[in-house]
Amino acid sequence: MPTMSALEGAFCRSAPWRLAARRVVSWARQGILLAGDVLEIGGGSGATADELARANPSLRLTTTDYDPVMVGAARKRLAKYSHVAARQADATQLPFDDETFDFVVSFLMLHHVVDWEKAIAEVARVLRPGGIFIGYDLTASRAASWVHLADRSPHRLIERGAFEPVLGHVGLDVIGLRYSFGGRVLRFAARKPALST
Repeated sequence: MPTMSALEGAFCRSAPWRLAARRVVSWARQGILLAGDVLEIGGGSGATADELARANPSLRLTTTDYDPVMVGAARKRLAKYSHVAARQADATQLPFDDETFDFVVSFLMLHHVVDWEKAIAEVARVLRPGGIFIGYDLTASRAASWVHLADRSPHRLIERGAFEPVLGHVGLDVIGLRYSFGGRVLRFAARKPALST
């Protein structure tokens, strides 16, 4: 996985992104309440983790990013919370045991993982039975492609209709999937089936 471009890194550490994080997290959750052990993949500088931790002090939250500079920024931002950890991790090879987390969240990062299907397989692996994967991302559009070409960041935007089959292939059941902003943004929620008794 690549590190962030200079432009992306600056944006992730910016005041506008910190202000937007509060609304983005609520919007992306689609009304689903988080509890227990939560993993954020591609958490950048920790703005969304800060909002998750502030709003849910009972969570045990681990935020990860591939870029060590972003992990350092997240550690500084999140040091005020005893229930939050920031770790360096590749979303396509998560350093966690199977069935470790009740929730995995991903906010606007999967398109930076060129092999995003492998990241989703890792999400399914680390989710506990009954666990939920929540987030949002950009879909393939001319505007999104131009932005990423301009800042020279590696990316592979998600084609409309490509996400759902991948969730099914890794054993996650869709519980909410919405295309917004003229189809340019995908919000999703998927559950790992609970063990039958």
